[in-house]
Amino acid sequence: MKVWIDQDLCTGDGLCEEICPSVFTLQDDGLAYVRQLDEVFNSPGGSQQMANVPSDQESAVVEASEECPGECIFVETD
Repeated sequence: MKVWIDQDLCTGDGLCEEICPSVFTLQDDGLAYVRQLDEVFNSPGGSQQMANVPSDQESAVVEASEECPGECIFVETD
């Protein structure tokens, strides 16, 4: 499973980070980005930077995408 965020749709609510902080993070610009281990994919972000989701975090990532008020989290399954 892979995940990415469309920052143009992000409301900066931070719900994704609350649900799954190992995959999502808010940056200084007030928007959420995905991360993989210690690397934050914020340059440029968006669909060009997808993070691999650890198998033990898949259900949390799906929950975050379903709860996101901006509907900006996109999950792609292999």
